[in-house]
Amino acid sequence: MYTLDELNLVDPEIKELIEKETARQNNKIELIASENFVSKAVMAAMGSTLTNKYAEGYPGKRYYGGCEVVDQIEDLARDRATELFGAEHANVQPNSGSQANQAVFFAALKPGDTVMGMDLSHGGHLTHGSPVNMSGKHYHIVSYGVDKETETIDYDVVREIALEHKPKMIIAGASNYSRIIDFAKFREIADEVGAYLMVDMAHIAGLVAAGLHPSPVPYAHFVTTTTHKTLRGPRGGMILCSKEFAPMIDKSIFPGIQGGPLMHVIAAKAVSFKEALSPEFKTYQAQIIKNAQALANALIGKGLRIVSGGTDNHVMSLDVRNMNVTGKEAEHLLDEIGITCNKNTIPFDPASPFVTSGVRLGTAAVTTRGMKEADMKEIAEIIYLTLKDFEANKEECAQRVAALLNQYPLY
Repeated sequence: MYTLDELNLVDPEIKELIEKETARQNNKIELIASENFVSKAVMAAMGSTLTNKYAEGYPGKRYYGGCEVVDQIEDLARDRATELFGAEHANVQPNSGSQANQAVFFAALKPGDTVMGMDLSHGGHLTHGSPVNMSGKHYHIVSYGVDKETETIDYDVVREIALEHKPKMIIAGASNYSRIIDFAKFREIADEVGAYLMVDMAHIAGLVAAGLHPSPVPYAHFVTTTTHKTLRGPRGGMILCSKEFAPMIDKSIFPGIQGGPLMHVIAAKAVSFKEALSPEFKTYQAQIIKNAQALANALIGKGLRIVSGGTDNHVMSLDVRNMNVTGKEAEHLLDEIGITCNKNTIPFDPASPFVTSGVRLGTAAVTTRGMKEADMKEIAEIIYLTLKDFEANKEECAQRVAALLNQYPLY
């Protein structure tokens, strides 16, 4: 609807910076597990006249006039979301996954209640009870992690912790966990101690939508997610629940923690949900997993260590200690040759969160570009050469990155 030429007339500085960011995305291999590339249709909805409209409330019950069109848009988004995930109710107004999580806390808990979530250093998320986050400051947090030997969740230990502390709510889901999560087992534990079960499926939502990861919807009282990451929509959040909990969730979002919803983002969510309902989306999600497993296996074949020994989804954690670099250093070196990733703690990490012993890698974005298993083997080789001897290999690795990207143009 609009072009950068129009922006250039008003603000050439921002126009130039947008062009630089577009070039960066085009010219780097994107391995940040929480990032993806949306379609031009999603971007068109985001950059539309809907950004002008205030619409406090919900369809059919707004506090502003002139909402007859945006009501239809939000209804489409909600209907598509419930169809996509088989849920009874969807709230598509959260501005982020973090705010979706906050809304569930606000709806189901009182300050000081006990909440059980995955330890951030073992793969959890800030909003699952980190002491620096609102969730950790306002609630009594009890954490579970992974087993030291298997580096996977031990559900017997989770049950023992729950029985000891009797949490009001248990959180399942993670920001850096590469194995299938048993939501049925989590619900069994939650029922045993009389707790709500909240599942944060932000990272795996696309895989769940495609039927490639077990769905939390039949088991969780509340399911939260971002709409980007593997779901490949705009940056935003969503909450799914049964009709029983719909009124408390809706009130928690508005007027609880948010004001007017971002209707241009909700429209973009609706577009991405329609895309996710297509057969092509299922093919895409299957390729994400194939690529992740190919990348993990190729890295292991070069003598590198993947936490838990591999991946069942889109993400993996690479332990870089045997390459004599820290996670922080590895992130910088890889960025220098054209691969973007993020430093990340590994379970029982001896290094600080600002340094870390690992990097997190994900395949959603490179799969969107069209890359396949053979390309993952090439990326693994580039990563290995970069970390093994940066000075000796940096020019070759940068050239190989550029050659690979030239095969898969983005925007």
